[in-house]
Amino acid sequence: MSKLVTIFGGSGFVGRYIARRMAKEGWRVRVAVRRPNEALFVKPYGVVGQVEPVFCNIRDDDSVRAATAGADAVVNCVGTFDISGKNNFDAVQAEGATRIARITKERGIDRMVHISAIGADTEARSAYASSKGEGEAGVLEHMPDAVILRPSVIFGPEDDFFNRFATMTRFGPVLPLVGAETRFQTVYVDDVARAAVMGILGQSKPGVYELGGPDVMTFRELMKDMLKVIHRRKLILNIPFFIAAPMASVMGLVDKLTLGLVPAQITRDQVKTLHHDNVVSGEAKTFADLGIKPTAVEAVLPDYLWRFRPSGQYDAIKESAKNLRMQ
Repeated sequence: MSKLVTIFGGSGFVGRYIARRMAKEGWRVRVAVRRPNEALFVKPYGVVGQVEPVFCNIRDDDSVRAATAGADAVVNCVGTFDISGKNNFDAVQAEGATRIARITKERGIDRMVHISAIGADTEARSAYASSKGEGEAGVLEHMPDAVILRPSVIFGPEDDFFNRFATMTRFGPVLPLVGAETRFQTVYVDDVARAAVMGILGQSKPGVYELGGPDVMTFRELMKDMLKVIHRRKLILNIPFFIAAPMASVMGLVDKLTLGLVPAQITRDQVKTLHHDNVVSGEAKTFADLGIKPTAVEAVLPDYLWRFRPSGQYDAIKESAKNLRMQ
């Protein structure tokens, strides 16, 4: 019988790419999620019965035990941007990650891959970054031979980065940014999945890997490249941190008062995060240690951002027609 991997959060942005690659490797894939009915799209990644979504609540020991039964390897892709509620930073990224590692050890499973983030640090001012750091510490406490991946901001067709800002360009002449000069090393989602698969297959050494793309660019530079791809002209306006912090507080209050009907576009914790560059530090292993050549942003963006162009898929045709008229 083929081997089995349990991927917590396997229907999420990164998890689905790992699930697809593991199915191609011939493994059975158990996708552990809170809402299995919303994860049915992963089933065609393999042959009938090879990829199966199952219910799991990582805040519950018995639920995690059931999801890991019979597994040969475990991957934790679960993350959140919710600072409050039951599935907050601590519950998901710190306690949840630790619980998965503890039960993985109890099960006698010797391979675990944990998806963290660049900037993870138990002493960080940002609650998001500190909870990521606590999660890493919990994983290493129980699974010292785990492979921990710390990607920079991840991009790809389903991302919440370029897609979000491209959507904003449809409204008004200005594109506001907090931390326009903060540097990023954006990384392609399938490159992160390739690194995770190497960890599952035992093709990489245990330890922490910081994953960044081939280019280091400021937030402003990334948005300029995005605007070129979607053929739009916008004034990029940098919002100073001393203005962004109180603005985020007001947004958070409105979010609470409207019960989420008017969601905050940025939180105070995200403002804290944007104070720091999101690039590979040089203190950890990288893609180079895995033999993976990371994909450049410009090689992928046009494949999924074309729909944000003024005329969508017909934009290129209209440009060609203009050239014909000029001739």
